[in-house]
Order: sequence, then structure tokens, then C-alpha cells
Amino acid sequence: MSEAAKAGSSVERPAMPVARGAANAVTLPLSDYRPTHFLLSVDGRVATVTLNRPERKNPLTFESYRELADFFHACAKDDEVKAVVVTGAGGNFSSGGDVFEIIGPLVQMDTKGVTAFTRMTGELVKAMRAAPQPIIAAVDGICAGAGAIIAMASDIRIGTARAKVAFLFNRVGLAGCDMGACAILPRIIGQGRASELLYTGRFMSAEEGERWGFFSRLAGPEEVLTEAKKLAAEIAAGPTFANTMTKRMLAMEWAMSVEEAIEAEAVAQALCMTTEDFARAYRAFAAKEKPVFEGN
Repeated sequence: MSEAAKAGSSVERPAMPVARGAANAVTLPLSDYRPTHFLLSVDGRVATVTLNRPERKNPLTFESYRELADFFHACAKDDEVKAVVVTGAGGNFSSGGDVFEIIGPLVQMDTKGVTAFTRMTGELVKAMRAAPQPIIAAVDGICAGAGAIIAMASDIRIGTARAKVAFLFNRVGLAGCDMGACAILPRIIGQGRASELLYTGRFMSAEEGERWGFFSRLAGPEEVLTEAKKLAAEIAAGPTFANTMTKRMLAMEWAMSVEEAIEAEAVAQALCMTTEDFARAYRAFAAKEKPVFEGN
């Protein structure tokens, strides 16, 4: 073997780069936080996250993955935010991982580096599922790859007639099992339909998405964000502890038998009955008034 060949064979592939945005620690309350890689606004009890690179259909980068995960982790520590809306700027939700800023570098990474990356992207979904607040995705235009995963990981999705959703992973030579897709998507649209989308990478139309249950409903492009915020505000005005318990049980009961689920719900509901919001609801009912929940 030539010296050049020996030198070439010993070159190590780079590990995953450190996210440049990681230093921007999430500060509380969230209403005061100014993220670097997405927009955040807090109106009353509702936080709105806007993926904001409209000139490229809002792709994700190493930095935005990490900052989004950190944000959703921080949601668990902010008692003032009761619901979260996720949307995209410029008529599209998100085109997924940036081809040049993510896919290009991934090709050059070693096994340790790409594993660190896939675990980091999965951390975003885990943070969304662990956040106590219900998350509503307002989806317009392109919603692909990791963008489709963010919509999928949300609790509720409202789309537009021009929304197009695709889990594109096999189109770039990867498996459909990315960021929890094989676990979560079949629960939303069914095993067979999820299998078709994950094997082919084709786009699911808005009509299919509504008919299959991916979208709760469709709204006009000018109204979808307003509708999502309206629903978020309605949920945020409800009993906070009980809403968090509902989210927890919806996630946990997939791994339970019916008997285990009934017992878990008995304990969960008993805990809810010890809250002041439950007592408020009773007093309001007795007085023929609408209850005003305070979240405790």
C-alpha cells in the first residue's frame, strides 16, 4: 500500500458538529425568551412557535433541532403557558432537515457522529411528548421530513387544503423509522396507511390527511393559524392539571392492557378530583355559572 493510500485509510470521519445555537439557553418565563433559530410569541396562556426561514420553506438545522428541544423541555417549568401552537412562516410548515446544512455534513460523519445526531433529533419528539401543554400544529403548504415529524408529534393538527405531508426518509436512502414515526404515525392514521407513506415517501394530500385523521380539520390558508390559536386558547382556559393528565394518559395507555388502563385512569381521575379546579367547577355548576379555571 502506498504512503498516500495509508494516509487516506487512517483519516477519521468527523463527528457531529457542536450546535452553534446551544449557548442560547432557554430562560424563564418563556414570555421573555428570545430564541435564535425560530420565532416565539406568548399571548396570554398560549405560546406560538414559528419556524422562520420562509425563503427555503423553513428547513431545520443542527442548531434549530437543539433549540426547539430545549424550548419544549423548558415548557414543563413554565406554569403560565398552558398550550403551544407550532406553525411555519411564508405559507409552508417546514421542508425538514436542510439539505446542505444537515444532509451534506451527515454523509461525512462517523458512526458516533450520526448516532449523536439521530438521538438529538429524537430528543425533540420526546420533549414535545413530555411537555405538559397540549401542542397544536397549524400546517400550511409543504410539511416534509422532520417537518412532518413535528406535526405528527403534536397533539392536534389543523391543516389547509394546500397542505402536503410527506415522510421523505426513504427518498434519501433512509428507513421510515425516524424520530418515532413507526410508533406514532400508525396510532394516528392506522398501520396500513402509515406503512404506505413510510415505504414510499409520497405526499399525503390534505384531503387524505383529514379523512385519515392526521388533520382534525382543514381551514383556509389565512385562517389556519387563527383557528389553531383559538383552539389553543380554549384548551388553555380549561383545567390545567386535568389537561396534562389527559395528555399523559393518551401517551401511556398505548402500552397498557385495557384493565391496566382502566386502573390507571381511576387513579388519574381521583387525583384530578383533589384539585381546586374540580371544586370550582362544582361551585360554578351549583350557581349556574360557567367555571373559571385557575390551573390548580
